[in-house]
Amino acid sequence: LFDGIYPFYPQQRKAAVFDIRTIIVIVVFLTLACSFLLIIPGIRGRARLYWTLRVLLSLFVGVVIVVVQFTGDWETGWVQANTSYKSFSLAQVNADIGLHIGLAGVNVTLRGNPVNQINETINYNEHFPWNFGADYDRSYSEGLEKGLPSPILYVAEKFSTQSPCAVHRQYRIAGHYASATLWVAFCTWIVSNILFSMPVLVYGGYMLLVTGAFMIFSLLSFSTVRNSPMCLIQIGTRTLHIAYGGSFWLMLATGLLCFVAGITVVAMHHLNLDLLKAFFDLREDKAEEYQEMPEVFINPHFVNKGL
Repeated sequence: LFDGIYPFYPQQRKAAVFDIRTIIVIVVFLTLACSFLLIIPGIRGRARLYWTLRVLLSLFVGVVIVVVQFTGDWETGWVQANTSYKSFSLAQVNADIGLHIGLAGVNVTLRGNPVNQINETINYNEHFPWNFGADYDRSYSEGLEKGLPSPILYVAEKFSTQSPCAVHRQYRIAGHYASATLWVAFCTWIVSNILFSMPVLVYGGYMLLVTGAFMIFSLLSFSTVRNSPMCLIQIGTRTLHIAYGGSFWLMLATGLLCFVAGITVVAMHHLNLDLLKAFFDLREDKAEEYQEMPEVFINPHFVNKGL
């Protein structure tokens, strides 16, 4: 003990929204996008615009499907309150307490107003995983041993397996199935790109519809946690309320975008196939395939020999 309280030990921090895996995925897709932009000047005419739109749109859908697997803002909430800072201490601090829920765990943020209070820097961000293979209760116990601030431990305790709130199992299973559904959506996204490049345009449109459907299924899977009543998170005299975060709404918008793109491709295939082929830069090849020879030259030497 240090002055009658548990000491605070330095520990590795984890970002609430972005972590190293998210940055790696974004860098990979940005590299692909930059590589395409380097070769785009070699495409002539209006096809250059069509190629740019198709490739960037496809990469955007792919990066969203992968990145939201690792983000921590499917549900978020913030509250500013006066609260106790340490166990066995009467010291009160004014701080912002944030809760960020992802598919693989929960992040709890504590930031002082101002950051420096009671001779300490109050700026914490702790991650507690609940994905399969991780032990949430062990992470919570490690937080107790480290001597984390009381508000962080109080919020994290709400999601433990021993909590009367009983939401740990719902969040864990919902996150697991939402993640699995997103990986299926990523596979169908790859198949749709293969079909568009073969080219089998109408089937590529169908796979875009399937991709959008699995993305919506992932949202429905995660939203099932709302069927379970959530305990009030009372901090001081204020209550921390959570709502759907940026990753949830980004996934919804991307899923609807896939639906719109898929329906457009299928509709254009049945209503105006030439315009669809022009957008995919296939009209010129088709024209050359059926192009007739305007004039035929015959060698008279072979004709005289009866050949």
